[in-house]
Amino acid sequence: MASRIPTSTSITEASVIPAPLAQVWHLIKLQDFHNFWSKLEKSEHVKGASPETDIIKWTFKDGTQQEVKQEEHSAIDHFITYSVISSNPAITYSSVISTIRCYAVTTGPNEGSTFVQWSANFSSDADAGVIEDARFKRKEALADLANAVTKK
Repeated sequence: MASRIPTSTSITEASVIPAPLAQVWHLIKLQDFHNFWSKLEKSEHVKGASPETDIIKWTFKDGTQQEVKQEEHSAIDHFITYSVISSNPAITYSSVISTIRCYAVTTGPNEGSTFVQWSANFSSDADAGVIEDARFKRKEALADLANAVTKK
């Protein structure tokens, strides 16, 4: 019997983006992630879903396709929460729910910037490889987000 390496099933990555909150928040829409995340080929609404459900299909440049469901959104508190509801190829764990939060930096040397926090909570069957891959992808996506807003 192979033993698994014990690991936390939650991660949080964060970055200070050198752009105002309004500019960063404008890109934090599941259907617009392809506008900043270099790993995504396209992101589009799934047709046929109920009007009360926001489901977006992400097509990654490596051919992976995932449908993500927006679980929560706040334009007041500047956060979105989403879950992966399907994946091709299939993911190796039962579930993940992620949240992206944006905060205006209001004082200090980074005043006028945006603090962005991207967390994920995986089901207990996610292994260390899954967790580290998610950590790496979030770091990369946050760097892409910073590049996207500073190009404008």
